[in-house]
This record gives sequence, C-alpha cells and structure tokens, in this order.
Amino acid sequence: MIKTIYSPHIYLPRSGVDMTRYAVIACDQYTSNLEYWDSLKKDIGDRVSTFHMIYPEAYLENTDGDKYVASINKNINKYLTNKDIVDIGECFILVERVTSYGVRRLGLVLAIDLEDYSYLRGSNAKIRASEATIVERIPPRLKIRKDAPIELPHVLLLFDDKEKKIVEDLYRNRDKLEKLYDFELNKDGGHIRGYKVSDVDSIKKKFDDLYNKNNNGLLFIVGDGNHSLATAKAHWDNVKETLTEKERENHPARFALVEANNLYDEGIIFEPIHRVLFNVNDSFINEIKKISEGNFHSYIYSKNKGKIPFDMDSNAPKAYKKIQSFLDEYLKEHKEVRIDFIHDEDELINVANSGENNVAIKMPALTKDDLFDYIAGDLVLPRKSFSMGHANEKRYYLEAKKIIY
Repeated sequence: MIKTIYSPHIYLPRSGVDMTRYAVIACDQYTSNLEYWDSLKKDIGDRVSTFHMIYPEAYLENTDGDKYVASINKNINKYLTNKDIVDIGECFILVERVTSYGVRRLGLVLAIDLEDYSYLRGSNAKIRASEATIVERIPPRLKIRKDAPIELPHVLLLFDDKEKKIVEDLYRNRDKLEKLYDFELNKDGGHIRGYKVSDVDSIKKKFDDLYNKNNNGLLFIVGDGNHSLATAKAHWDNVKETLTEKERENHPARFALVEANNLYDEGIIFEPIHRVLFNVNDSFINEIKKISEGNFHSYIYSKNKGKIPFDMDSNAPKAYKKIQSFLDEYLKEHKEVRIDFIHDEDELINVANSGENNVAIKMPALTKDDLFDYIAGDLVLPRKSFSMGHANEKRYYLEAKKIIY
C-alpha cells in the first residue's frame, strides 16, 4: 500500500468555543480589502479564533512582520496550554461545506507525506503542483511557519475519482460517523459540518486502489494553496537536516494537513483569477490591447474609462500564459506598478475603482477536462490560473495538526 497518506492527530476547539468566530477564511483572500479583515477583527475581538493564529496577507504591508509572527505563536501556545484547542485523536474528517450559493462540496481532511510532493518540473512525485510556483513567495511564509507549533491548512488537493467511491461513500453513511461540528461560517461563508472518520485504513486502501487504477503516477494535484504546501515542504526540508534517518520517519513536520476533494464533486467549480494592476500610466491600456486576439470576449477596466473590450484565447492555459508573460515583462520595466490577483468579478471592479490609476483584467475560467493528464505530462498551468470557487467559498481554517513534538 502507498504510504503517501498519513492519519494525523487532529486538533479542534474545545466545547464552548464560538465556532462561527473561531473559523476564518484563508489568509490569501481579500488581499486588497482591509475593510474585510478589519471588520472581522472587530467582530472577533479577544475570543478564541484562528484569526489570532494566522497572518492575513492584507496586513503584510502595514504591520511589523516580526511582531505579528511573534503574537501568532504566543496565541497558539496560549490556546494549547489553556486547552482551548484539543487533540481529538488519530482520524480523518469528512467535511460537508454548503456555500452561500447553495452549492455543496465534500472533502476529507487528512495528512500527506511531504516526501511525496514536489512543485518542480520533471518530478515523478505522487503529489504535484497544478500551477507555477513563485519561489520568492516561500521565504516570508516560511518565516511564519518556522517556530509555529501547529499548522492550520487552507490547502485543497484534488483526486481523480470519476466513480465517486471514496468521499461520496463516506457521506452516504455519515449517520454512522460521530459529528464533530455543525455551524454557520462568518462573512457569508455558508455552512459547514464535520464527521470523524476513525477507520482510516479502509480509506487508505481505497486511495491505493484509485492510484493503481488511474495509472498516471498521480495521487493528488494541488487545487488551492500551492504556495502554502510549498512552504510546508521547504520547512520540512530544513527540519530534516537536523534529524537522524530514524527521527525523520515520523517527525510531525514531515506530514502536512490538507483537505482532499474529488475533482468530479459537483461542488468543485473552477473560477477564474483576475488581475489588477495599481499605479499604471495611461499607456498601459494601449500596450496590452496589442496582444488582444482570440474568440473569448472579455474586457479590461479602469475607473475613468469603464469596460474596454479585450479578446483572448478561449483555451484558458494559453490565455493565462500569454497575458501573464506580458504582465511579467511590464512589471520588470515599471517598478512602480504593483499587481494583485482577485477571485470575484464584483471584487475585481471594486478594487479597480479604489484608485484612479488602477486597471483590471477579467480572465477566463479553466475547465476540468484533462486536468490530470495535463499535469501528468509534466506541465504546469501559469500561476494563478484558477480558483476553486468564489472568494467566500475558499477554505476556512478549522482543523489543526502539530508540526513539532
């Protein structure tokens, strides 16, 4: 049996913690929307919450990084000491998420062996990145993880189970499982339920059978959280250098907590990730319009000029590659310009309207067809090519796992 999947000891809040305020959305969402995070901070206050254990990326530019990271670790240690978060035992967790749009998504929280993951081209790892990984984004995240006693995942992995025999079977028999939580998520995140799965060996066997059946060398691809998983890998690579071979076998930093989703779950919907450029000059629109061609009719947008028609290739990977290559070159030549990646079209327009010199680019959506074959062929999509759902459908921090003894 493959040993890529590991059954972790999972930590959840103790009884009595306000779960709606405990769980918060992934730190890399609403990165240009301080109002979202400030209002969440005000609502949570001093209550026990994952908000106090993460570093929202919207705060990266206006806070003292070292002090913020120190406060994160102080809060985590306090929660562990006070038993505000507790070990519920070795298990997986079946997750049922119903979004505010009425879409249901099923997942399975488990741990994976980072020795079986790689974001590098030419790798034959069983877990691979779906998009290009920007290695420059790893060190700041690594700084946060370096001294953290636990990890809170927002990584979503995809597996290729057309016959729906793993997570869906668990869900059909959920009345036989212990329900761990059932509550409404804050900020229009929908509803979430979790069920404890103690029979981990039978689930590992099903994943083993699926891996052998698909016969493409892939068990999972990263659907969301590419850079978070790459950071976990970098952290483990650093830690293992200090260990003996025996110590490496079961060190907690070797295993990363994730949520695994079936690619063919009806709740897995690929949404495009749009681009906004800040502080551009008047010539930018004319320059980018020169690469406008194709039969996917989209637009670029600015506060002063509104929507300007912009065509691109209907093949999403080709469109993303062409546009991102142009933007990368433009950013090299214009150091004063900043880029952000936005998940919802409404949010795209709102961010573009926040400044006179902002320009938004509406991007196409990726389809599920042939995704695993594409990655198995040693290809990766351009970075920030797709998002699994809208911004408020992203994973909320909830389950945790220790990464130190």
